[in-house]
Amino acid sequence: MKTRPVRPLRLYVGLVGLLLCWFWLVPIAHAATARAELKDERGTTVGEARLQDTPAGVKISATFTALPPGERAFHVHAVGKCEPPFESAGGHFNPAGKQHGRDNPQGAHAGDLPNVQVTATGRATIEVVIPDTSLTSGPAPLLDRDGASLVVHEGADDYRTDPAGNAGRRIACGVIRESRQ
Repeated sequence: MKTRPVRPLRLYVGLVGLLLCWFWLVPIAHAATARAELKDERGTTVGEARLQDTPAGVKISATFTALPPGERAFHVHAVGKCEPPFESAGGHFNPAGKQHGRDNPQGAHAGDLPNVQVTATGRATIEVVIPDTSLTSGPAPLLDRDGASLVVHEGADDYRTDPAGNAGRRIACGVIRESRQ
């Protein structure tokens, strides 16, 4: 029986590839996660969101089940408190001190998210990544000492008016809470 010679270069490349995959996959498998249950002013659950640290930033996946139909502003707010009328959630999450709105030359701040289009049945979904943020570490963590929250406004965000995009009053809010894995 003839044996094949071991090719050291192939073995080396294979081991390096395996190590690189390990270092790439392990942080994702152990990434911080959080969730928020969004409620209206009466305390009725109107949606939920799951948040996860990714290499690109915090990924938010939200599903709404009972919002008024139409286009609604959706933002990350700087305080993890949701007492109706939800002013307790503070202003938008803005660690870099920018102005509001993706269309504002001096914006956008980290709390600016796309509007949510709510169907006639009150349903909507959104998936978005907030770049240059994390849930628990780095220069812009959402879960700092005073936490953060997700807020839905009664109107659409115009994407340029500082400080809140002329989005109107706050109609739903959910405190972002770290998930236990």
